Amino acid sequence: MADDGEDRMGGDEAELTRRIRSDRLLEVLAPFARVVAVSHVNPDPDSLASMLGIRELIQKRQPGKPVILTVEGMIARAENQAMVNLIPIPLVPVDSVHIDRETAVVMVDSQPHTGRRSSEAAVPHVVIDHHDTGGDLSGVLYKDIRTRLGASSTMVTGYLLEQGVVVPAEVATALLYGIESETTGYPREASTLDDGALIWLFPRADKELLARIRNPKLPQSHFATYHRALSNAFLYRDLIFAWCGEVVQPDIVAEVADFFVRFDQVNWVLAAGLYQGDLKMSLRAAILGGQAGETLRCVVDGLGNAGGHDKRAGGVVKLTDASPKAVEQTLTELRRRLLAHLQIDEHQGRRLLNDFSQIPAP
Repeated sequence: MADDGEDRMGGDEAELTRRIRSDRLLEVLAPFARVVAVSHVNPDPDSLASMLGIRELIQKRQPGKPVILTVEGMIARAENQAMVNLIPIPLVPVDSVHIDRETAVVMVDSQPHTGRRSSEAAVPHVVIDHHDTGGDLSGVLYKDIRTRLGASSTMVTGYLLEQGVVVPAEVATALLYGIESETTGYPREASTLDDGALIWLFPRADKELLARIRNPKLPQSHFATYHRALSNAFLYRDLIFAWCGEVVQPDIVAEVADFFVRFDQVNWVLAAGLYQGDLKMSLRAAILGGQAGETLRCVVDGLGNAGGHDKRAGGVVKLTDASPKAVEQTLTELRRRLLAHLQIDEHQGRRLLNDFSQIPAP
């Protein structure tokens, strides 16, 4: 697979880095007795697959070295649960892992001090990420930040290919789904390197396993959240602002945003929900150059944290008061800021759907 460019380097240095990137990573890890892989809170398929791929790389090129895959928060989305259980991916709670001088910390799909982790006590030795979140990389021995790529799993796939690792079907399936989950939708946020990784992984993946991950069974709460979001969705010109209410798992907010962005009259969707006293948000843009990550950072500035890509972003506002009145005030402020940023007159707003009559129970 040909690389599509190094974001933070020029000419000769970038060319040298491209040739020896996986070698440099392994050289950094070589002195350590073990490796602990970490990611962001509530890890998604891309972060899970990246950690699994890193473990495969180390086990094949530095055999005998223990690699611990960690989880912070919860595996919430049904597809993510299926991925962890079916592949399977062995995960250990991050707060139960002891980090000492003999332990190398590898952070994937995130960066230090970006508001995406609850604890930043251990400075990672390695950071591998595709997000444009501007993390604090001081003290990091090896950093591979390529914001033009659609997935961190693409980068890890590249390492495996460079090292000539024979990838097991389960690992190939995880990496394929990790890339697929990040680059689906329109317009696609993907590069030629992402497409090359998908082509390389597909014949090596377990198609039956992939189908089971893509199509998991869903709990009743999933449909209840969609019902609330449809009942509390408002249209402002080409923006839908949807309130999901209190949710049982945080990833459902992103699923609702993905659902609404397919509406043929909108270019923007902000979905929000209350989870364990925090206001979770997902922003979607259906246009190229939307800069969803930067837009949401502007909207939550001074209230919370946010980050993301051109057309997808997520954020959180930690509420000191989660009473209905306080939540409503925060939502009103967020809506006001977003409408101002998008130059939309709030008086253009209307409820997306009118109330429907209910048919008698069958």
